[in-house]
Amino acid sequence: MAISSEKELAAAIERGDDYIEIELGLGGKVIKIKAAGKVAWAIAIGAIGFAVVAIVAAPATGGVSSAAVAAAAPAAVGVLGVGATTTAVAIAVAAGGVGVLNKLRGYDVEKVGDKVILRKK
Repeated sequence: MAISSEKELAAAIERGDDYIEIELGLGGKVIKIKAAGKVAWAIAIGAIGFAVVAIVAAPATGGVSSAAVAAAAPAAVGVLGVGATTTAVAIAVAAGGVGVLNKLRGYDVEKVGDKVILRKK
């Protein structure tokens, strides 16, 4: 069954699943996250980490909003775009930190039909 939420994706990455199938909507954003080069990633991950801390420290609002992410992580938005940055922050919040995003970098990504597949390198 394909993963459709950031929370499910964070759990699969944290478990170290070798093969992760993601629905295209979320998967398209994962492709953008994975496409960031090393320097761009270093900039984005720092900004995302800041946003995660700000969001975790804030009172619960029921989710991660694009507006909150854009305000807290403008450098990441500049690198990844609003949608991919919002997804990256939501994955990190679900996992409790940005370490999960560094683990995501350890996967190869491939679009297959209406799914996106992550395979451990």
